Amino acid sequence: MITGTDKLHIILACGLMSLLFSCNSNLLHTESRAFDNSSWSLDNIPDFSIPVSDTINSADVFFTIRTGSDYPFRNIYLFVTALSPDDKVITDTLEYNLADETGNWYGKGFGDIHELNLPYRSNVFFPVKGTYHFKIQHGMRVGDLKGVYDIGVRIEKSGR
Repeated sequence: MITGTDKLHIILACGLMSLLFSCNSNLLHTESRAFDNSSWSLDNIPDFSIPVSDTINSADVFFTIRTGSDYPFRNIYLFVTALSPDDKVITDTLEYNLADETGNWYGKGFGDIHELNLPYRSNVFFPVKGTYHFKIQHGMRVGDLKGVYDIGVRIEKSGR
């Protein structure tokens, strides 16, 4: 027999589940690459393969980075190469601030880990169906960039 308290718990659980599923309704693709020993080597260039079938609606592209407190800088430079299925290439050099002048990290974090979504491009239309590639290399002046747990690509439906 289901009591009034049980009904309340069921309703709350269903509400929470629908809220959780609706939060990511704009998410089209997410993928990340972890680095051994929390160190991103200059010659480690993650290549993300993004399958695209929607050539009508726009999307927002982000990079997600997770760093630790031992990350030695407050910014990061990234060299990004985007390759379309029809072999068109876009190359960008980007700089992102990860912390403010006093060392407070941007984004969200828990304990030693700080996660930040870095906006790359907004309202992107992928003109051709197929697999797009995003290659990301750090552009800092060190060979091994300590304190980086992982880097990723996140693609969401555009908010317009």
